[in-house]
Amino acid sequence: MKYLILINHNEQSRRTWESYCDDHRAALIKAHVQLAEDLAESGEMVVSEALTDPSQAKRILVRDGKTTTTDGPFAELKEHLAGFYLVECETIERAIEHASRIPEAAFGTVEVRPVLSRVSPEL
Repeated sequence: MKYLILINHNEQSRRTWESYCDDHRAALIKAHVQLAEDLAESGEMVVSEALTDPSQAKRILVRDGKTTTTDGPFAELKEHLAGFYLVECETIERAIEHASRIPEAAFGTVEVRPVLSRVSPEL
């Protein structure tokens, strides 16, 4: 089954990241690299990506057939998606095991969500 491991940042986690010295941040980035390598080696990695700051985002709305866009950052944003891993594991417990290795789990929020196997018209 596929699981999406979401790495969320908020103002506090961002301040924590920025308070770390360069060597500490480099070690955290190295932990991500090692996790990605381990997931690839085990065959459980589907894809992993870091995302840009929300200030570079575009919000898209379609109303009455008209598309409008809004530039970020978005005032009501308290937490934002900083990156993700899409993994394929036997169990959610295995996905949680991987998620617990993500450095942001110690100072931010990491979430594991099962991925629907297919979109159903019944949804």
